[in-house]
Amino acid sequence: MSLPLEGLSAVVTGAGRGLGRAEAVELARLGASVVVNDYGQPGRDGTGEASAAPAEEVVAEIRAAGGQAVAHLGDVADFEQARELVALAVDTFGKLDVLVNNAGILRDRMVFSMSEDEWDSVIRVHLKGHFNTTRFAAAHWRERSKAAGGPVYGRIVNTSSEAFLGGSAGQPNYAAAKGGIVGLTTSTALALAKYGVTANAICPRARTRMTEDVFAGFQEPAEGALDALAPEHVAPLVGYLASPAAARANGQLFVVHGGIVVIMERPKVAAKFDTAKESFSYEELDGLLTPHYASRPAAETFAAPEVLGLRHA
Repeated sequence: MSLPLEGLSAVVTGAGRGLGRAEAVELARLGASVVVNDYGQPGRDGTGEASAAPAEEVVAEIRAAGGQAVAHLGDVADFEQARELVALAVDTFGKLDVLVNNAGILRDRMVFSMSEDEWDSVIRVHLKGHFNTTRFAAAHWRERSKAAGGPVYGRIVNTSSEAFLGGSAGQPNYAAAKGGIVGLTTSTALALAKYGVTANAICPRARTRMTEDVFAGFQEPAEGALDALAPEHVAPLVGYLASPAAARANGQLFVVHGGIVVIMERPKVAAKFDTAKESFSYEELDGLLTPHYASRPAAETFAAPEVLGLRHA
């Protein structure tokens, strides 16, 4: 029996550790040839000397299991290095079929204390990094589609976060970047559908160096017990979305962690008000909106993760 991703090639960014590593290993297990991208900086804030070790260790792990993989050590937030990443996949494996964007950093601060650099650096790595790789992968698929005279195979899986869905007071840069990634994903899904390409986003919950503060209150399970926050529980959904079986999943947002996959709906209309005149005045809006909010419990005015039926993450 053939594997679901047999004959396909994939790029996984930020794949030297944590979620990216688990995703790269899973794609290889399912038959894909993988380009393992990681800049290799030791600090989760994007600081420290870059190292080839994280990416090369994952490549060695994949090869030891019988898979095919090569390492790419570039910074995906750099436009030219992102171009080189996609070119490496095409040159090495003949084409690119799957792009998994995972690379990111954290520079947490309350909005009233955040520096310009802390804002710019997180937006750069998360949002611009997702755009850069998507831009060159999309151009590759468009050119292939034109040459083939019809749709080709392409899958994009982007990484958002529940920080965008429910808010995260000390992460305005991160939450904004993750919200932007959802917008990028839905736009890309619409633009590339005619070429046979899908784009989806996940909000993963996993215990990694990026989330060590978030899950500080969650004890690791005893030896031999299931760890619901292990990155390996997220990877199967990425493998599915990368596969032919997910052809009809496009422009979707998933929340995923151990044993749970939630498909999020797009925002719905919560209430609608029509003016009694040609246009609203302040006085009319005050008469309509103030009673509306006064009649609602305070918890309903902001959709925190608990309101969404999800534990905080």
